[in-house]
Amino acid sequence: MFLDDLKSIFSSPINPVMKFDGDYKLASVLVVIYGKEPIVVMTEKPEHMKFHAGEISFPGGKLDTVDSDLLQTALRETSEELGLVITREQVIGQLEPVVTLNSGFLILPFISIIDEIPTLAANSEVEKIFHIPLESFLKTMAHDPNPSHNVIQEMYTFEYQNQIVWGASARILKQIQTLLKS
Repeated sequence: MFLDDLKSIFSSPINPVMKFDGDYKLASVLVVIYGKEPIVVMTEKPEHMKFHAGEISFPGGKLDTVDSDLLQTALRETSEELGLVITREQVIGQLEPVVTLNSGFLILPFISIIDEIPTLAANSEVEKIFHIPLESFLKTMAHDPNPSHNVIQEMYTFEYQNQIVWGASARILKQIQTLLKS
């Protein structure tokens, strides 16, 4: 798996504005993939967070009034959470929106594939930063065994270093896996 191949697979039109059901709060995340052996960046949320405490997720957050659109939200949040500045031009595509089961977010995932990244620095919204080899990580996919998690759509889990990735992040990873197989 090479970055140029990934760029061609994940390149898609970017529409950072969503029409949505008023029951959801809008949010976005940035899937950052980098390196010769493609690595995906994920974070662990601290236990003190209001939403998704202790969960493994992509950098991102809710749409703020200062954001012009959801892409700006993902870029701003990635910069705040990791100290990683990604430009709009470095975002090559987006995936289908996913919803969260408990917190009521509708999340639009964007993808950036870059050659390398600087050393990252977590802010207070990030307990730990993970640099996960993408190919082997995607092979850990399983169906989520918790029946209460299957209320809104089919659920999956992925595992890295004894950490379970589930929920919206796992559904984003499942989209990535499906695109890589097609």
